[in-house]
Amino acid sequence: MKLRALLTLLAAAFSMPAHADFTFALLGDAPYGASEEVQFIAMLDDINRSDVAFAVHVGDFKNGWTSCSDAVFEQRRALFDSVRHAFIYIPGDNEWADCSRLLAGRYDPLERLSALRKRFFNGPASLGQTPLKLARQSDDAAAPHFPEHMRWQHNGILFIALNFPGGNNNTGMPQESAERTAAALAWMRQGFVQAHAQKAPGVVVLMQANPFLRSGNARRGYESLLAALAHETAGYSGQVLLGHGDTHIYRVDHPLRDAQSGRILENFTRAEVFGSPDVNWLRVHVRQNGGRAIFSISAGR
Repeated sequence: MKLRALLTLLAAAFSMPAHADFTFALLGDAPYGASEEVQFIAMLDDINRSDVAFAVHVGDFKNGWTSCSDAVFEQRRALFDSVRHAFIYIPGDNEWADCSRLLAGRYDPLERLSALRKRFFNGPASLGQTPLKLARQSDDAAAPHFPEHMRWQHNGILFIALNFPGGNNNTGMPQESAERTAAALAWMRQGFVQAHAQKAPGVVVLMQANPFLRSGNARRGYESLLAALAHETAGYSGQVLLGHGDTHIYRVDHPLRDAQSGRILENFTRAEVFGSPDVNWLRVHVRQNGGRAIFSISAGR
């Protein structure tokens, strides 16, 4: 082969997106109480023994009827930091939106969200013993202050984390819900712009809430999210994976439909994690074929 042709092939190879072939851990809705903490620690030990690029907890690290105290937050932070991999946590409703309940301590939900931000979303990197560099929406001084809205890339795949809690997206506090939703949707749309520009073979969107009713229609509080997600997915040539928790039913399906035609969007997959009382995790293996990501999902143990 002539030198010029060889150099051309090498240049083309280096200009291609990184090959997506890795596994990450997905978990959430646990631990709910002292007995599950023992199981949760055993699960983290299992993840530590596994060859995963990082782990993501999609929220609800306690049940909705126990204390939302600083002591609980600190204990959960210590658990997450015990993981030898990078560990990304996304807030769920049980640890802030539902904290006004009597048994949870009668906290102000916005004060508890602020406390979460200080303990879990402060700085340029993830939790865990091998921190991963993250982009946060709050990095831009002109952007809304939502450090829990995060993005990162791994082997060409773009990850987008959003604060959409269960419990109908905290619509009982209309101003808070509207402002956070608008910021989250802007962050997601920016992520898809980035994915298009970089020809990313796949996008993974992560959050706590299950936005779908059993029929596949939007649950109250998530209509604008699903409309935006359907629009972005329909216009994207790669694969989209939505990872969430909330309703404690492990499932992998394709519930998202195009808003205009009503057809199933075949390049969209939803994976819901196990949840209490099933303390388990998901192995999400990502590979690439023909410029598109392929997501293979199975129980962690």
